[in-house]
Amino acid sequence: MSPAGPGIGARGAWFWGGCGAIVLGVGLHLPMLAAAHAMGNRAAGMPMADTMLWGMALIAAGVLAAFYGVLPPHTLRMAPQDGRVWEAPDETPLGRWHWALLGVMVLGLIIDTMKPATLGFVLPGLRAEYGISKSAAALLPFAALTGTALGSLVWGWLADIHGRRVSIMLSTILFVATSICGAMPSFGWNLAMCFLMGCSAGGMLPVVYTLLTEIMPSRHRSWVLVLVGGLGLVGGYLAAGATAYLFEPGYGWRSLWLQGFPTGIALLVLARFIPESPQFLRGAGRERELAMLTHRYGIVARAPEPSREPAAATSPRLTGALVVTALAWSFVNFGLLLWLPFDLRERGFSAGLASGILTQSALLALPTIVLAAIAYSRWSSKWTLVAAIGLTLAGLVGAALPAVVPASSTVLVGIIALLLIGTNATIAVLLPYAAENYPLRVRGRATGTIAASSKLGGIAVQGLALMGIVPTLGAAAGAPILPLVGAALLVAAAGRETRGVSLRRLET
Repeated sequence: MSPAGPGIGARGAWFWGGCGAIVLGVGLHLPMLAAAHAMGNRAAGMPMADTMLWGMALIAAGVLAAFYGVLPPHTLRMAPQDGRVWEAPDETPLGRWHWALLGVMVLGLIIDTMKPATLGFVLPGLRAEYGISKSAAALLPFAALTGTALGSLVWGWLADIHGRRVSIMLSTILFVATSICGAMPSFGWNLAMCFLMGCSAGGMLPVVYTLLTEIMPSRHRSWVLVLVGGLGLVGGYLAAGATAYLFEPGYGWRSLWLQGFPTGIALLVLARFIPESPQFLRGAGRERELAMLTHRYGIVARAPEPSREPAAATSPRLTGALVVTALAWSFVNFGLLLWLPFDLRERGFSAGLASGILTQSALLALPTIVLAAIAYSRWSSKWTLVAAIGLTLAGLVGAALPAVVPASSTVLVGIIALLLIGTNATIAVLLPYAAENYPLRVRGRATGTIAASSKLGGIAVQGLALMGIVPTLGAAAGAPILPLVGAALLVAAAGRETRGVSLRRLET
């Protein structure tokens, strides 16, 4: 399978040539960052150098060339006409190709999570450098989250039209290209590049879950989806926090955007371990690649299995329950947690200590992901999601009590850890659960819709911040409690059990 994308052939030269132009274009922005570093990590008001303008032109041309190289020459058919479903039987063991795919997908989710997680660490330094108010600074997360919501919809749609692997490759290319955001001297350019970076990152989450749903054996699918998602999400927070802790004090907030460059390049290099969905290969008549895929992953063709609940997969009540859950989660994750580094700085904590508190909290949340994966695969997918929502509610109740929000770092670590445990467990379960509940023909866009909903609450919170209403841990913790209670009740009433259900029955 070509790294440049399935069915490319001679187009591979366009793909790698475009990637080379992007790498060179990003490199031409480094002198601007070096000059800013020499002036106390400040670039506000600096004119764009000629090298930077040439770099932007190279990046734009490189993105177009790489897109041309990776896109298939025609739209793929959604499913084979004989109606068979391609899946790995329950008895299929996880081999080296499965584990390689899981490792690459964890990296992809880390890339996806790092973007919004980094926003919180960027805001204090950005506001200080440009001398803008809190409400004006909120334009940055507003632009970024709007981009991620749009990206989830667009890449999910592309995944259903052109294939899962193609969508992942396209979003990664754009993510690498927009890592130059930190070199932008003006606030307006920062907003524009941050929006594009959000568009690129927003599509990784739904497409990763969609692909894994169609590749993994049903016996392993449940715990794999949750574990990979949880590790990617917590890993993203850890990477963002560790990068801020290591680089922000010495190199400023602008250095944090550059982390998208090496991680994106690494994902492109490892793209040979990302397969295409077997249904797309069969629909496109690419029998040779399909044969290779079935050999590596133990996939066979089977007739659809009648479902015991034929109407549940497309139930409007179920979709509504998942959308409300995603919206409520986004109020917490992109409301309270996104502004948390800023809140900690306002309390008097240094940038390094604030980053350290969040990193410690994320480490405490990591073991919970393993427990969530076990519960999801061995107990119940539906009730594990309800329990994860309950953990988030517990963290919010703790944060809303005035007596437990002092300046003590120990208490703050405990509160933030409980919030991170709940929010990471919720999103780690929510999107796999969504991917399992929709059939092949709409799985990408449906999961993308749920993923986009998980950003919309954050956009609303940033809209309030634009009016000067900036959320803080203690003051705003009570607001999402009622929506989360409603989300838990809706999932309990409308959700269906997917644990152990074969892909053939999910397709009906």
